[in-house]
Amino acid sequence: MQVPATGRGLAMAVVIAAYVMSFFHRFAPAGIAQDLALAFQTSAASLGVLAATYFYVYTIMQVPTGILVDTLGPRRILLIGGLIASGGSLLFGLAPDLDVALVGRTLIGLGVSVVFIAMLKLIAVWFDERRFATMVGVAMLLGNLGSMLAGTPLASLAQVTSWRGVFFAAAVISALLAVACWVFIKDGRSAEAPRPRFDRTVVLNGLLGVLKNRATWPAVWVNFGLAGSFFAFAGLWATPYLVQVHGLTRVEAASHLSLFFAGFAIGCLAIGTLSDRIGRRKPVLIAASLAYCLLWLVWLSALRMPVGLSYALFALMGFTTSSFSLTWACAKEVNPPQLSGMSTSVTNMGGFLAGALLQPAVGLVMDLNWDGTMVDGVRIYSVDTFRLGIGLLFGAGLFGALWSFRVRETGCRNVWQEVRPAG
Repeated sequence: MQVPATGRGLAMAVVIAAYVMSFFHRFAPAGIAQDLALAFQTSAASLGVLAATYFYVYTIMQVPTGILVDTLGPRRILLIGGLIASGGSLLFGLAPDLDVALVGRTLIGLGVSVVFIAMLKLIAVWFDERRFATMVGVAMLLGNLGSMLAGTPLASLAQVTSWRGVFFAAAVISALLAVACWVFIKDGRSAEAPRPRFDRTVVLNGLLGVLKNRATWPAVWVNFGLAGSFFAFAGLWATPYLVQVHGLTRVEAASHLSLFFAGFAIGCLAIGTLSDRIGRRKPVLIAASLAYCLLWLVWLSALRMPVGLSYALFALMGFTTSSFSLTWACAKEVNPPQLSGMSTSVTNMGGFLAGALLQPAVGLVMDLNWDGTMVDGVRIYSVDTFRLGIGLLFGAGLFGALWSFRVRETGCRNVWQEVRPAG
């Protein structure tokens, strides 16, 4: 049974709203990093672990989520995920110490981890495959409102009220969106026509097929390098870097972050649309990922510059970062169509695994080279110390860019039958 266009539109709007919240939670620690460091008296490494907890559980959940959306459909897992995220946000806002905050952050990551793959599944089954990258770009453009909210608006609200109050409000919104997903997303038979029966053998064989397909892995490693460095920088270290190295105020630093996310949102739509229109994936991915690496060299140099120029460079970096959004299409198009959830989730796992590893790794490197300086109870790091941490992120980005040369060109169509012998 085909879902009516109005039903699809309303359901997608609700899912994208949930996606906005997942983006907000993903990058919120960057906007309130100084508040968290003061509230919990943390080192850079501990702060990195707190932010990265989201990414650990998100990484672990990617393959299970892909299996669930390919078998049970998105409706139930979006309801359960939204309620778990709501509880985690409430606990995070109430946290009296770092340990409780870690539990809250873990629940947030667990709850929102289902949203993106469920959204990709709905796009894959409801829209023409030749429009997949464009539709994903539109969804990410809208979803990135959440990341922009985690920049200047969050920093400003935290100063006016408190960061805890913001997370209380996020808990209420997450619960309402969970209920809305249940109401507006129709039964799996409508969304996936027909919904497959959950068969453990079939599921495992399908997952093994995706993992054994050598054409899947270049997209995974591109996602690992590009998305991982993006998550680590924008998700935590960008604001401290701009404040301590470039001497900006918290609001100015958060404004840079908002521009980064705005560039990323626009880039997701522009790069996805360009790829679909020219009918090519690989050249777009290569060009944008190499430009992304060149911009990392600017931050690695720690060169002081006019604030207008740094704003422009942050927006441009966000735009080029969005090139990793093509990896989901690249993976989906070299695997069986009915396994679109699994193939995109395996690819997505790469970026979140890298984010989980890089956020605390950067903090650890900085702590090991810290000279002991503190201001108002917060550790202050030298330019050279920040350069060491940024160097890790540049290395990850370069790793992803180099793997873009190994991605299989699909011509924006499913070529699974062609790659099957090689897989």
